Parts: sequence; C-alpha cells; structure tokens
Amino acid sequence: MKSIGIIGVGEIGRAIVTGLHHGGDAAPEVFLSPRGARTAAELSERHEGVHVCADNQEVVDRSEIVALAVRREQWREALAGVHVGGDRIVVNVMAGVGNDELSETLGTGAALVRAIPLPTIRERRSVTVVHPSHPEVNSFFARLGRALPVADEAAFDVLSALTGTLTTHYAYLATLASWATRHGIAPDDADRYVRGLFEGVGCSLGDESRSLDRLAADHETPNGNNERIRTTWFDPANARALTTALDGLLAHLKPPRRS
Repeated sequence: MKSIGIIGVGEIGRAIVTGLHHGGDAAPEVFLSPRGARTAAELSERHEGVHVCADNQEVVDRSEIVALAVRREQWREALAGVHVGGDRIVVNVMAGVGNDELSETLGTGAALVRAIPLPTIRERRSVTVVHPSHPEVNSFFARLGRALPVADEAAFDVLSALTGTLTTHYAYLATLASWATRHGIAPDDADRYVRGLFEGVGCSLGDESRSLDRLAADHETPNGNNERIRTTWFDPANARALTTALDGLLAHLKPPRRS
C-alpha cells in the first residue's frame, strides 16, 4: 500500500497517523482532509509524507485506502458531492453508519469495510474489529496491532457497543483516586498508585491462556478484600444495570438495514 487518506482528522485520525510512524518505520503517504485543520496541520509538520489536502475529493483522488472518520451527525455533509472510484478501498470507522447506507449515499462500487480502531492504535496495540474481512484492510490494521475480522454486521455492532465503556473505566479509576484523597492521601500519590495498580492488572490481560473469569478468580482469595468489593458493590443488580445500558447503546448503534 502506497497511500492512505483520512477524512475527519479527530482523535482516531490522529492516532492512525501516529501509529503509522510509531517506531520510526517507513510509512505510506498520508493525505488528510482539511476538516480538523489544526490537527491536520500539526501532523503534517511532525511527520514526513503527511499532506493536508484542499478538500475531501483530493483526499480520495490521491489515496488507495480512504478512512472515513467523520462524526455520525456530520458524515452526509462531509461527503456530499465526493466521488469515490470503484478501485478505492473505503474504511468506514464511523460508529452507527452501516455500509449499506454509506454505499447508497456515495453511489460507488468501491469495497467498503467497517472498522473499530481503538486509541491504542497510536502505539500499534489496537485490536481492530473489521467487517467484512478484506485482505488489504486486515493487513493494514495488523501492522497497527491486530485485525479481528467478524462474520457479520450484528457481531460488529456488539463489539462497537463495548467501546462505549472506555471512559467509564477511566471515571472508575478517578473515583478510586478521589476516595483515597478524601482519606488523607496526597492527590498525586493517589493518582500514581491507582495508575500503577491497574497498569499491572492490564498486563495480565495479555495472558490469553486464562479466561477473564479465571483471571478474576486468580486475583481473589476467599473472604478477601477483592471478594468483598466484588460481592458488595458489583452485585447482580449492578451487573444488570450495566447490561441494560449496553443493550440501549447497541440499539442506538445499529445502522438502518435495507428492506
């Protein structure tokens, strides 16, 4: 692959560009839309071979793979009048926008692939869900961590909903640090300890020989501190509330299906 274009240069667009240059490896040419002008200009100044285009059509014309990373409520406006040739590969990273809807709007025969790159793509550690499987797209995301093709759009939507829990996790950690501070721990020390505590836990997730349930059990002793918090705070009612929230998000994310 010689070139990639990104329309919508927000956090994910920035992370993709950063990931392509992570470690100083040779990277393909990157063409950025003028949307998110400040971020696009910053990336162009920082990395060789990153260019800011005059408009979205130029991004498409100069790229073999085009990633669409526009916000859900803005994508129709951003792509209005843009022609995508059948020889292009379009990577749709817009949550809640299905390929059927996108194909109809673009009126193109180009290959369309949905993807969920995570912020860790900047360090080439993202497990990126893709649908449908496409060899060039799979290879692209494998370079930036790992590609996880799924069989259908329903499965894709389920995994997309899970990404909605990321900031909740950070808020949970912030609550732990705030609790420690209220009990006399200096804020910097509380923050540093919570980060270290969960960085260590995160490393254990790399051990795929143990299930998540097994990892939980291995970190818990009978009648110990972890069991006490799990059973008194993360009780069945709490678990049901979480699954209900995820069900609601899933319903929101499902794109319209063609009849």
